[in-house]
Amino acid sequence: MPRLAPGLPGALLWALLAGCGGGGGGSPATPTPPVPPPGPGDSAYSDPATYSAAPGAALPGAVEAAAITHHSLLLDGVTLAYTATAGHLIARDAASGVAEASMFYVAYTVDGADPATRPVTFFYNGGPGSASVWLHLGSFAPVRLATGVPATTAATPFALVANHETLLGSTDLVFVDAVGTGLSEALAPATNQTFWGVDVDAAVFRDFILRWLAANGRSGSPKFLYGESYGGPRTAVLAGLLQRAGVAVNGLVLQSPALDYNSNCGITGAGNCGANLPSYAAIGDAQGLLNPTPPDLDAYAGQMRGLADARYEPAVAALLAAGTPPPADLPPLLAADTGIAQGLWQSQFNLFPGTFQGSLLPGRLIGRYDGRMSAALGSPLAADGDPSSTFITPSFTSTIVSYLRDTLRYDTGSTYVVVGNAIDSWNFSHAGRPLPDTVPDLAADLAAEPALRVLMVGGYDDLATPFHVTEGDLARLGPDAPVQTRIYPGGHMSYLDDATRVRQQADVQAFLRGALVATGAMGPTLAGAGSAAAPQAHPRGIRRGPAPDQAGVPPTQRLGTPPEPALQAPLGDPWVPPRVLQAARLGIAAPAATAARAASMAGP
Repeated sequence: MPRLAPGLPGALLWALLAGCGGGGGGSPATPTPPVPPPGPGDSAYSDPATYSAAPGAALPGAVEAAAITHHSLLLDGVTLAYTATAGHLIARDAASGVAEASMFYVAYTVDGADPATRPVTFFYNGGPGSASVWLHLGSFAPVRLATGVPATTAATPFALVANHETLLGSTDLVFVDAVGTGLSEALAPATNQTFWGVDVDAAVFRDFILRWLAANGRSGSPKFLYGESYGGPRTAVLAGLLQRAGVAVNGLVLQSPALDYNSNCGITGAGNCGANLPSYAAIGDAQGLLNPTPPDLDAYAGQMRGLADARYEPAVAALLAAGTPPPADLPPLLAADTGIAQGLWQSQFNLFPGTFQGSLLPGRLIGRYDGRMSAALGSPLAADGDPSSTFITPSFTSTIVSYLRDTLRYDTGSTYVVVGNAIDSWNFSHAGRPLPDTVPDLAADLAAEPALRVLMVGGYDDLATPFHVTEGDLARLGPDAPVQTRIYPGGHMSYLDDATRVRQQADVQAFLRGALVATGAMGPTLAGAGSAAAPQAHPRGIRRGPAPDQAGVPPTQRLGTPPEPALQAPLGDPWVPPRVLQAARLGIAAPAATAARAASMAGP
């Protein structure tokens, strides 16, 4: 852990040190200490609004306001002074100027940096219906929760520690919550559900980013997007919307993305699961089931990619298309390579991830988000169907509340909704398809700005968005596409792994530097958009300058409504309700990406 520099506010220092003490899951809660007074230049904010994640909820009005606190961190021998801003901005429709939503965000900006050259990266999780808390407190912010995964022995709630792997040394960071999650809510006459769909969701994110750039004088800054899981397809659509609004984007980071829902058999419940094989093999290795143990995971994963592309996936395709039995040598080979029983491969040759999750270890359930983690059947960790999610969720849910209140000085009487129920009524249709395939959107983004760069990062042990499925999606962009892939030991949230986070931070930093070089360091230029280094013309309706915006009749006191639950749906990103699958009448053919995927292995 890096040393804390002098000047760290007392509340943050308390949170970091007190968190190290932890406490067992059943231990009595430690009393909340008194909140120290604001430090020099700090501005606390007690939000009078009452927020709701309900589908029909809407605020009658809003005013832009935020808590502002100042911090410092000694990182790699350099004292990094930064400002944290926690509050709301009003997203207005880029064309009409109509106020759409009051969106909650937390921004970390380095003090004294030149806004013309200082990059800014916008982070968001997926769901749909998930707040950005996982990326915010798990990945590259100045603080993080020390989860200790894949072990499940860390005291809970997890310690909140200074983050040696923060990206703040390379880019300012803005974590934003989707409408109907966190503390973001629609503004009347719209409702939360107005923005619960692939295209409308991306559009309101565009409008938030436009507002943040205008309010902070950052139109000339190099800009990056970082989306996780469903945040991957959101990023592909959002980048194009920003481009068409005259805002150039330098780079896209896709964390375990579900770019094409139709190619993931775990989402659709149908189709060819052949591309999952490398993930099954990596998890079998992590669980100690392979004999001999592969000496090099990266090399072993490469072998499994080859086996999946050359033999397993075509054999599954033949079975699905014509009932052709698999070659006799494949089930025993697959058993040896994954550690799962040969009899299961013989009876369920097209092996779905849910079956694998429940069958790999007798009497235990492995994680969907991280297959290295497991719990005994019937135990509390296995009760919700994913031990890797159940283990981390309570700490993230409780810590975001105390961190906002005690350290960032933002106080609210509302529930911070970690996972809302948007997925139950989400409109998944996009570009004429009932489930989103955003690879064409990503191709259009790259065509519109040839200097744009893309980095996909993920974990070998992720059963939610298996890495080789995503590699197949990206292979459709062609062998010369400016796309890099980096896969690490770890799960869906690969950054939770302590060793992986170090590697991933280095790779993301290198990617940011490369993207800045590719785009001339001062930001790319879109046709008709002018130089990104100069102030850009904002679309009609986007308020210019730092003066706070206001819409409708903002509330002046909190309502006495009962608090909403912080978890309103299971954390299952990516997932599609049965009603959507039934309505879509999906006919999943054998993937056409097999050859392209194999060719892509020689790419960047």
